[in-house]
Amino acid sequence: MRVAVQLAAEQAPWDDLVTYVCEAERLGAELCWVAEAWGCDAATPIGFLAARTERMRFGSGIMQLGARTPAMVAMTALTLSRITGGRYCLGLGASGPQVMEGLHGVPHGAALGRMRETVEIVRLAFAGERIEHPGTHFPLPLPGGEGKALRLAVPADDRIPIYLATLSPRMLELTGEVADGWLGTSFVPEAAASSLEPLAAGAARAHRSIADLDICQGAEVAFGDDVDEMVARRKPGLAFSLGGMGSASTNYYTRAYARQGWSEVAAEVQRLWVEGRREEAAARVPDAMVLATTLIGTEAMVRERLRGWSGAGVTTVRLYPAGATLDERLATLARAIEMIRELAASRA
Repeated sequence: MRVAVQLAAEQAPWDDLVTYVCEAERLGAELCWVAEAWGCDAATPIGFLAARTERMRFGSGIMQLGARTPAMVAMTALTLSRITGGRYCLGLGASGPQVMEGLHGVPHGAALGRMRETVEIVRLAFAGERIEHPGTHFPLPLPGGEGKALRLAVPADDRIPIYLATLSPRMLELTGEVADGWLGTSFVPEAAASSLEPLAAGAARAHRSIADLDICQGAEVAFGDDVDEMVARRKPGLAFSLGGMGSASTNYYTRAYARQGWSEVAAEVQRLWVEGRREEAAARVPDAMVLATTLIGTEAMVRERLRGWSGAGVTTVRLYPAGATLDERLATLARAIEMIRELAASRA
């Protein structure tokens, strides 16, 4: 498994984040995914960090579908690939209705069709083609207007990998069909089939196999002996994913956990959260649910979970190392990377 790190540029002092990324590269992390939710954008930090590193690849994890036009997605990606010396990966995701409609004023519906058309237009631009697209959601040039089909002035680069962050079965199938990689989350390796089977079905439609995709999964990693305390500390965050990362009627995380065997718990936690009973929602999260979706616990526990991830088909592990300080986060990252290297060596 390759090692990636995940960065939220608004969550720490900028100088600490730069140090963290540079040290992560030195320790052996190969990719850095930069988040974009309702804080910092993804593109700006990548441009800066690429200038401070030498080998590490960077990905927008993720650019939100609808926050930019498809052509602007392509322009941004091509610009980043150019200034990073080809060390850029485009990550796209549909986000959710609360962010897209509340923050951007963009309807969230028809995400499947809009994602497919966005990828089609981006691929045209990457290949240096004139952008003509007779789509339902993004017809280009705009019918009835004065525009004409244009070719981007930035040099073409069709080597830029496209990753999709998807959770629902139909979006997973689209990922298998049109993407180079999958940015997954809420992943339970024992129930991996709920995600991998749709990915494989989509890949088959494109006359390829799931082995052609980079399966990039992310989770927090933390080491400690007081497992009960570690689990309890993470329940509010999982409750937020189940109840707050979406509306009462549209929450892809809740549905993803339901497909992996947690339907009753996920529904109950969501209900309590939406009702404003957040402490009760967190308390309702089972210990097993936290342990199933994270890389936390004793070294033996984390090692065993990593074996499970590798066995389930994960090819890139995206780490969120725990720690109250920069030094603690780097120490956690170093231990995790060494563990992944040992696992790889044992399977060689």
